[in-house]
Amino acid sequence: MSAGPAGHVTRSFDIPNSETAGRASSRPSQSRLRRFLTTDDGVNIEAVYDPGAVVYGGSRDDSDYTGSPPTGHLAVVVAHGFTGDVDRPAVRRVARTLARYGAVVTFSFRGHGRSGGHSTVGDREVLDVAAAVRWARELGHARVATVGFSMGGSVVLRHAALPDGPDAVVSVSAPARWYYRGTAPMRRVHWLVTRPAGRLVGRYGFRTRIHHRDWNPVPLSPVESVPLIAPTPLLIVHGDRDGYFPVDHPGMLADAAGENGELWLEHGMGHAEDAAGEELLERMGEWLVKAAAPR
Repeated sequence: MSAGPAGHVTRSFDIPNSETAGRASSRPSQSRLRRFLTTDDGVNIEAVYDPGAVVYGGSRDDSDYTGSPPTGHLAVVVAHGFTGDVDRPAVRRVARTLARYGAVVTFSFRGHGRSGGHSTVGDREVLDVAAAVRWARELGHARVATVGFSMGGSVVLRHAALPDGPDAVVSVSAPARWYYRGTAPMRRVHWLVTRPAGRLVGRYGFRTRIHHRDWNPVPLSPVESVPLIAPTPLLIVHGDRDGYFPVDHPGMLADAAGENGELWLEHGMGHAEDAAGEELLERMGEWLVKAAAPR
């Protein structure tokens, strides 16, 4: 490992469906757009588009943004963690910060918030990310990056391994492998997902409707997906105080990425959106602008 800027360590490798069926128009708006998008398997997910800051004459200004995005203007799709949703304060904070670097699409995964369907905890959610990326492109963005947290971090890795993936991907606090129960928080998550009583708590305590069926087949794991992402730029971000997934998880992901991946191991950081501070989000925004630039 090599020391990075103060405060962190960087390891690098050389680097309700009838109401929700409408799609957004292909023209971006000056103001925030809220729409329901339909996934390829017919689930309606709630999504929000923020046009972000657009560069005019060297200064950031979104007051006159009413037409198509400027050539090459970046859109960032943000995928939240399990039991989150598009309106959670931590998700909105991430969106506000990343909007300084491009447009931002946030959404609620299936089974979360006002989206339809049931959560499959990382399996079919890849279709939700695909719908959000497709919407960003329909709005006129030539460059689209994805940023995912925890469960969302595992999903953006799996999505980036597919054809027509993003131009850059950031995975924050993601697991490397499925069925991990090595920490107390993850044992609680497994109880929430696998037990009828847990799914009731998920529905009424966390506004998360969890599917009762086991995976069949088991989807490709994050660490199995990572080698398929190249040459798309990949950044893995993880806290050394993550209470859910210890640092062997990002280590496995970084090893699988080889020279195509970059790992930021953040000193003192906990888990996912709630633990991602402003300075880290700004560094991520700067990385995204460079990584997703046309080549």
